[in-house]
Amino acid sequence: MNDRVRELIDTRLREKGMSRADLARAIGKTPQTVTRALNGNEGGGNVPPLWAAILEALDLRLTVEPGQGQGQGNGEGGKA
Repeated sequence: MNDRVRELIDTRLREKGMSRADLARAIGKTPQTVTRALNGNEGGGNVPPLWAAILEALDLRLTVEPGQGQGQGNGEGGKA
């Protein structure tokens, strides 16, 4: 996972007063799964090779920006 995206996620967690464990509960995953994904360890944090190739071929980059929702559980599902 891109360091900038990881930084933005950690910042957003602080803004919402959430821990990584809170995030894990919100998306129905274990805290270990979330930590692996955010730290870029095996099993998480990487764009699948097919998507990476598509994005590269089209000269596109993934970006992250805050949504319009307010607080935790804003009814937007939480799963990506």
